[in-house]
Amino acid sequence: MSIQGIHHITLVCANAQHTIDFYTQILGLRLIKQTVNFDDPGSYHLYFGNQLAQPGSVITFFEWPNAPKGYPGLGGTHHLALCAADESALLKWKRRLIDLGIPVHGPYDRHYFKSIYFRDPDGVLLEIATNGPGWAVDEAPDQLGTAHLAPPPAMIIANRDESRIREQQWPNPVTTIAPEMALEQGLHHITAISANIERTHAFYAGLLGMRRLKMTDNFDDPGSAHWYWGVDQGEPGTVITYFERGAAGKRMARIGIGQTHHFALKVADEVSQLEWREKLIRAGLPVSPVMDRIYFKSIYTRDPDGHIVEIATAGPGFTVDEDMSRLGRTLQLPPWLEPHREDIERTLTPIRV
Repeated sequence: MSIQGIHHITLVCANAQHTIDFYTQILGLRLIKQTVNFDDPGSYHLYFGNQLAQPGSVITFFEWPNAPKGYPGLGGTHHLALCAADESALLKWKRRLIDLGIPVHGPYDRHYFKSIYFRDPDGVLLEIATNGPGWAVDEAPDQLGTAHLAPPPAMIIANRDESRIREQQWPNPVTTIAPEMALEQGLHHITAISANIERTHAFYAGLLGMRRLKMTDNFDDPGSAHWYWGVDQGEPGTVITYFERGAAGKRMARIGIGQTHHFALKVADEVSQLEWREKLIRAGLPVSPVMDRIYFKSIYTRDPDGHIVEIATAGPGFTVDEDMSRLGRTLQLPPWLEPHREDIERTLTPIRV
């Protein structure tokens, strides 16, 4: 009974087609499932991931065109990060995005990785982060997360030198996504916002049993806490991080276009999931019944600030209703919605894959 890492993150978009075009044509992710929100079957639920449709690589979207604009805040997500192999791949991504007219910030040195930032069509803040150098650059592997380590002052100064940062550019146009650039490793980390970092630590480490990997400060706001939790040695795809923002005068997040609805942590199977459900109930947390999402089973709870956190099973996976070679090409419905396919398809705006 253990958390194995990130399963997926789910956001809200305004236009399914724009989202498909951006995540497949710009970022090179694969549309792995075209279905509907099982709780709101009049709206699309789109899944993107790597070529093998592996948990930990999955970003999903509810299309809610009439939803209000979302924004980050307490109980919400600040950004999500995808994993790039190295700094060379990072600079190629920067050049590709800029040439496509997408503003890019960075690369910035985050000590444990380097990264760039940009936004999707709805304003979701996206990061691409390198694999390394990793969490052990300033702590022994068996001591990760045991001491507060402030960002090196020289690094903070360097990250504020925008003219130097702008000069860090791949020299040639990048019109195609080369194999060394492909975002096949999936998610690097997800960063959310907390009013009380110690209370958040009690949730992730004390209750969920995840390992604290790092106690540091927000590099862009020194003096405010930025803590990291993960699995084992904190491999990319297992890491959740939080910025601490004091509750006084800070707004709560609003779910809406451009903001996260929830993120999901992965467990091995349904037996483990039921054990987690009982543990969360004993801890006094609100927990949903087990929900059948066809591709996995889910339960939902909330972190101490109200962020929806899902615990999802690793399987059965995205090939239960489509062959791997044809994932995402046609609308898939769960058995209980299949009799209503004609009405559902009439409600949805046709999309081009």
